[in-house]
Amino acid sequence: MLLSLNVKDFVIVDQLQLEFAPGFTVLTGETGAGKSIILDALGLLLGDRAEVSQIREGADRAELAAHFDIARLPDLQAWLEENALAGDEGSELLIRRLIDRGGRSRSFVNGQPATQGQLKTMGDYLVDIHGQHAHQSLVRPDAQRELLDAYAGAGQLARDVRAAWQGWQQARKAREEADRRQRESEVERERLTWQIGELSELGLAADEWPQLNQLHSRLANAAELAQSAQAAVEVLSEMDGSCLTLLSQVQSRLGKLSGYDPRLAESLALLDSVDAELREVVYSLRDYAGGFEDDPGQLAEVETRIHTLMSAARKYRCQPEDLPKKLADWQQQLSELEAASDIDALSVAESAALASYRAHAEALSAKRRQAAAELSTRIGKEMQRLAMEGARFAIELSAASEPTAHGLETIEYLVAANQGGTLRPLAKVASGGELSRISLAMQVVISQVASVPTLIFDEVDVGIGGRVAEVVGKLLRQLGERYQVLCVTHLPQVASCGNQHWRVSKSLQDKRTVSRISPLDAEGRILEIARMLGGEDITATTRQHASEMLASNA
Repeated sequence: MLLSLNVKDFVIVDQLQLEFAPGFTVLTGETGAGKSIILDALGLLLGDRAEVSQIREGADRAELAAHFDIARLPDLQAWLEENALAGDEGSELLIRRLIDRGGRSRSFVNGQPATQGQLKTMGDYLVDIHGQHAHQSLVRPDAQRELLDAYAGAGQLARDVRAAWQGWQQARKAREEADRRQRESEVERERLTWQIGELSELGLAADEWPQLNQLHSRLANAAELAQSAQAAVEVLSEMDGSCLTLLSQVQSRLGKLSGYDPRLAESLALLDSVDAELREVVYSLRDYAGGFEDDPGQLAEVETRIHTLMSAARKYRCQPEDLPKKLADWQQQLSELEAASDIDALSVAESAALASYRAHAEALSAKRRQAAAELSTRIGKEMQRLAMEGARFAIELSAASEPTAHGLETIEYLVAANQGGTLRPLAKVASGGELSRISLAMQVVISQVASVPTLIFDEVDVGIGGRVAEVVGKLLRQLGERYQVLCVTHLPQVASCGNQHWRVSKSLQDKRTVSRISPLDAEGRILEIARMLGGEDITATTRQHASEMLASNA
């Protein structure tokens, strides 16, 4: 149940704090005062798309927050736990949303960041909103189907049917694609097989090309490398005046002088280290120079291998170092072609997917048939109460010409608006006023099986009046005995049935229009309903009438 709603700098509301109660609450007010702002705010908190234009003029951002009691919603509590959004108090839920001028929107659930999709999921558990234009969508086949499924409690099954249909379509397309590719890809498989064989014969290694180039460079310059190494040895240790000879002389001289000045000991130690490292260099260069052998045969082999790889690279239009990857890519392509050509396996998968779809679709059809008969009867009874005496309503299920994502049948609402009339499609028979009443009858019936705790009706009484309006008010009050019901209305007959009554008004503040919502006491309700009956000039007659209406619904 909705406990409270806080709104700041939203549309024409500067600051609003509302505490909600169980039962039937009505919201009334003059045109343009912002009666639907509460619904718009709740819509945003439950996942509707935010727009910068919803921020109040002159403000930097809009702030919205709603507090819910979810003690009787164990499924929602479990979902919050699974998504790490549960609060310290498991029976309560706090949703906040901020919208700034930069177009950014941030949402929080029990203090944790949340996505718009998560808000929408929570909205399905918390609130059911019936809009003032519901009757306009009633003639659409998809709206009629969704309403029947909702009444049948088959929403999840309908989603399963859609998923199974998509799986079947994917399996069918995979099999058809395999048929086509099998016809067209034989030449491709032969080409890939030949190319793979040719590159496989080369015995390619992943790092062969850089290693081959390094080996070729060393073999091609073997003589120069050996000569340079030997020359370095001579300079360092073998020729007259070599580095080691001169270094030894320096060490000897400083060794004698260090007896006079101990500070030379540090330099002498460093020279000893240099002497040792130079001798290591000499030993290493001697080994290096002595290890070279002039091997024209190996050089020729390396050059032949380089030429072979370069030829293959030119042939297949890639760099020599990319040949191993080219081979791997071809092998993958051939593997995919061979897998795709397994027509038998794909046909089995297609048959299994079709069987799964039919099983789900037939189960959905059974639920729809049962619900259609019951829903038709209940809507027909409500239509009688809404001054459509003698009218009949039926839901016709007809076999679809082919299976669809929505099941095995088409769904059409039929109505006979007058006594003895022939049932015909709703879109072709009902007038605007009749559509409004039929829509309201449907919404009342659907609401009676709702699993959410809060029902909101936004001017669903458009197009009706008089005795019908009284019936509507009593119907909504009856719903309020089982649910928390909020209704935005312009009809005094409906407003007088409310357990609570709020008035929405607007005024100028700092040259800006500001909306206010105030709970009404007994005297305030009499004045508001009198205004709704006769306009701003309240007379003793309208006041008396308003008082009598409230008394009759007390």
